[in-house]
Parts: sequence; C-alpha cells; structure tokens
Amino acid sequence: MNLLEANTRDTKSKGDVRSLRLKGIIPAIIYGGSEKNEKISVSKKTLKSLLDKEGFLSSIITLNINGKNQNVLPREISYNVLSDDPTHVDFLRVVEGAKIRIEVPVQFINHETSPGLKRGGVLNVVRRKIELKCPSEKIPESIVIDLDGIDIGESFKISSVKLAEGVTPTIVGRDFVIATLAAPTVMKEPEKPAAEAAEGETDGAAEGKEAAPAADGDKKENEEKKTPEKKAPDEKK
Repeated sequence: MNLLEANTRDTKSKGDVRSLRLKGIIPAIIYGGSEKNEKISVSKKTLKSLLDKEGFLSSIITLNINGKNQNVLPREISYNVLSDDPTHVDFLRVVEGAKIRIEVPVQFINHETSPGLKRGGVLNVVRRKIELKCPSEKIPESIVIDLDGIDIGESFKISSVKLAEGVTPTIVGRDFVIATLAAPTVMKEPEKPAAEAAEGETDGAAEGKEAAPAADGDKKENEEKKTPEKKAPDEKK
C-alpha cells in the first residue's frame, strides 16, 4: 500500500490555490462516505513519483493527514496542458463494505515460457484494462494472465480469470475475450543463394533494356492517341 503525506488546506480563492502550486504543492479533495468533503494538499514531487507507477488509479493510497491515516482511492487527476504536471487530485474515501466500479490493468507474465511466442506467435491484447465492481477493501492491483505453456491459437476469456469473492466484471451476459495468441502475420522467406540472386539481377537489367522502347509507344491511361495533323494543300502549285 502506498503512503502519501498530506495536510489540510484552507484556500478560499484561485490566488491561494495558485500560490500553493508555485510552492510545489498540489491541492486535492477527499469525498465520499458519510463525512464531509475535506480539502487537503500533497507534495507534487511525491505525487509524481506515485503517478509513474503502473496502476496508480486502481491502488489504495494511505493519506497521512496531520498524523492521522485515511485510506483513499485516486479517482480523477487534472493536468497542466503545457507542462503535463498534475494540478489537482480527487480522492474517494475507502469505506469498508461499499462497492465501487474501477478499471484494473491486465498484466501478462511468463512470456519466456510460452511455446507459441517462441515460435513467433503474436499476443493480441483486446483489453488492457477491465472494469470491475468490487468492495473497496478487495480491489485487485491487476488482473494477471499467465502465458506459461500457452500455444498459438489459444485465447484468454474473463471466465478463465480467478477473481476474489464479491469481485465481478461490469460487463455481464457474455464471456468476453481479453487476449489471443495468434500465428505470425508475416512469414520470412528463405534467402536466395548468392549466385541465383546475382543471376536474377542480370536478367532483370536485360529485360528492362529490351522493354524500354516498347513502353515509349504504349498509350498511357487517360491519354488520347495523337494523330499527325494534315497539311493544307499547297495552292501555289
């Protein structure tokens, strides 16, 4: 579980919020549950280090607010369009027993022990994230797909994923595909022997020289054939 130091804030205007950002502090808010919304602020440097980790939006964060811990879930992050720095974060309180919807990343492991990949197969990922409905205390960090022993032609469906009790996909009524292991799309042709390749280049050059004069007389597409103009009779004769 990730720990993030936070402080309460009492900003009342856009100018106050702008001053925080200039000091390297990001304003945030905590909402949800029976308690009132709470204004807080966090270090931009620490926040960015957490954002660099995969699955930040599906990970429970422990906020240490003035010495008191509060488990939250990041729900929305605003960014500066020019610098791409975070400018605001919304955190949802984790209330035990409450169910939430959340997108969880799909993680593939054991690529090196897949016979299909060894033979040049291609892993086609249909869904890189899957939306789940689950209790806030049972949020999985990722959905793990094991490629060990998987050969070309095999596929992974949501029914093959073992989820914790109470955790269900939001898509119901069909066993949707997460990924497939397909055959290579391009087959590499064997290289020609050096002598045969040289012979082919010579023949091609000769054919090009013989074909050139004929090409000059061919009619091009959408080009009308020109006929010689008839000379007017010489009236002086």
